[in-house]
Amino acid sequence: MAALSFFLLVLLAAVSGCLARGPAGSKTVSPPSKNESANEKKCPPSFSRGWGDDINWVQTYEEGLFKSRKSNRPLMVIHHLDECPYSQALKKAFADHKDIQKMAKEDFVMLNLVFETTDKNLWPDSQYVPRIIFVDPSLTVRADIRGKYDNRLYTYEAGDIELLATNMKAAKVLLKHEL
Repeated sequence: MAALSFFLLVLLAAVSGCLARGPAGSKTVSPPSKNESANEKKCPPSFSRGWGDDINWVQTYEEGLFKSRKSNRPLMVIHHLDECPYSQALKKAFADHKDIQKMAKEDFVMLNLVFETTDKNLWPDSQYVPRIIFVDPSLTVRADIRGKYDNRLYTYEAGDIELLATNMKAAKVLLKHEL
């Protein structure tokens, strides 16, 4: 019963987010092409925010945790700001890296946030951007998967894109926790 309630809450949040945008000032969305599967669920490109339009992005951290647990895939949370030059450079490198795009699409539940969250699990060492946190399907934040900087453990710059790819591969090796 609790799982059903949680699912309905996530579904309600997803629908209300789509309705909140409304038709005014929004782009028209064309129907899916013939080579797109009718059963394939895709988020509108606006959820990618430039990080990869082919990736199926979740809208909220709670939805990401639910999908991660259900699909047994790790959650990758990207914190960034539109006006941050480091975030913009990392976004471009991320979007241009074919292996990262492939892993993000096939092996991860993906979330990008342009606002700070109140969940302290998502800022274990401080609030800064860009910051990338991996969460195991056991709902454990992977504190062992970090960037190369000592003062901002979970930050990556555009030049660190190969380290990010390596860390994504490490995050795919799931923790085995007794439940």
